[in-house]
Amino acid sequence: MRQRPTWAAGGSPDMARVVVHPGFHKTGTSSLQTYLTKHRAALCPYMAFYGKDDFLQAGAAARLYAQRPFRWRLWLFRRRLDRFLATISDAPVVVLSRETFSGSMPGHRRMSGRLITRYHDVAVPLGHQINAALRARFGPDVQITYFYTLREREDWIRSVYGHLLRSIHLTCDFNAFRAQFPDLIDPATEAMRITQNLGIADVHCADLHDIGHRRAGPASALLDLIGVPAAVQDALPPAARANAGQDLELQNTFLALNRAGLSKAALKRRKEELRRLAD
Repeated sequence: MRQRPTWAAGGSPDMARVVVHPGFHKTGTSSLQTYLTKHRAALCPYMAFYGKDDFLQAGAAARLYAQRPFRWRLWLFRRRLDRFLATISDAPVVVLSRETFSGSMPGHRRMSGRLITRYHDVAVPLGHQINAALRARFGPDVQITYFYTLREREDWIRSVYGHLLRSIHLTCDFNAFRAQFPDLIDPATEAMRITQNLGIADVHCADLHDIGHRRAGPASALLDLIGVPAAVQDALPPAARANAGQDLELQNTFLALNRAGLSKAALKRRKEELRRLAD
């Protein structure tokens, strides 16, 4: 059972605010989640933070809906999210961070084989369910804020490509991969489009280029948004980078391995060995 936090002066669980951080992928989300989870106790007076490890079932259901967007999978996501929300204590500020709340990472494929190139078509149905679940749990007057971490478009798609090289059996080089995205989304524009369709007016975005170097890394912008005092932030240890991308040499090695015809198990084992050596 989770321990009920002690809230900072002025907070009132009767006036709940929920900050939803639905990604995007490869915009510092893992670093943010790792940092805030690690320092959850120190930040307890200011917010209740829940990252992907806290609601694995709901996060997985969101990803599966993106890959197989059947209505019953959306219902399953809502059911698992409701179940998770029922387990948490009331709090004046709750933060939910999970990139699969926007769907699956572009570059993956749907069950039909169609390439996923954007978030909007599944992020909006997921968002409607998230908002409805939050109102059901915290009341109709809950303040819902959406917070996105972003990245410059071309830098973002290169990071996505590097991630997919090590996580799936991707065999095309970057130029061929990039050519599959002739109308590549701009993450900032995509975030605005999604939240406008959701009717969310309280939207905040932070670019990884502007926040990645700060003491708490990508989490810094969220701490500022919540109103965590600068003195409290400065007392926390500096962030370590999580889920960092590979350099070009390692990407080329992963590409060669993907093309080598290894068994699935052998390919996975070799990639894990290379990642351990790189760390």
